[in-house]
Amino acid sequence: MTINIKGELIDLSKPKIMGILNLTPDSFFDGGKYNDIDQALKQTEKMINAGAYFIDLGACSTKPGAEQVSEDEEKKRLLPVLEKLIITFPSTHFSIDTYRASIANATLDRGASMINDIFGGQFDHKLMETVGKYDVPYVLMHIAGTPENMQKHPHYDNVVKEVLYYFSERIQMAYKAGINDVIIDPGFGFGKTIDHNYNILKNLELFHHLKLPLLIGLSRKSMIYKKLGVSPDEALNGSTVLHTAALQKGAHILRVHDVRQAKECIELLQALG
Repeated sequence: MTINIKGELIDLSKPKIMGILNLTPDSFFDGGKYNDIDQALKQTEKMINAGAYFIDLGACSTKPGAEQVSEDEEKKRLLPVLEKLIITFPSTHFSIDTYRASIANATLDRGASMINDIFGGQFDHKLMETVGKYDVPYVLMHIAGTPENMQKHPHYDNVVKEVLYYFSERIQMAYKAGINDVIIDPGFGFGKTIDHNYNILKNLELFHHLKLPLLIGLSRKSMIYKKLGVSPDEALNGSTVLHTAALQKGAHILRVHDVRQAKECIELLQALG
């Protein structure tokens, strides 16, 4: 399985790592650590050296209960860092975690390689069309509700079936908007209970019926640390366990905070054949 980034075919037969670079003061795990350009550069270099193939920049927290920041504030946080990163690491592919068409347009103009949209085009109906003009991959995530309310009594009759149905509809919309490379993300923790999350992970192989690359974002999430009764800081081992399970079920991209440990998962599982 491959994706095309500006004419470069990326082979996903060996899973790739997407390192998380939060440029926010309030993200659930590392908020405030990297919203300075120098610190962002150092963290990016560290993740690239550890094996990250993609770096995902987000300037608007999407943790449960998070309020939306203004468009101007998102640009203020994001654009200066992105411009510096692209100059400093020209061979690295930078993904932009945004749900706004104007942010996608501004970052893709500056050389970003991918858009990662938690709303799947539902927040800004111009976003898919904007991405389609640039011929870059689009990460289509499932969410029920918004970050402000998504964890207030989420309910499904059959979470796996309903998430698959959501994707079948939204994928067709992405294609109609001119997007050629769609990557799907089940959205662990986005409008789902802990049991919902584990049900999706247990049945992850069913998502391969969509015949699209599968991105998994499990790193240090509440489905790990709440289940274990620990803090996000203590959730690395649990993240590694679930990353291993996701890889065994065919995940193509791991979106992670801890790149070296995720890289080790991939290398050891590849050694097993």
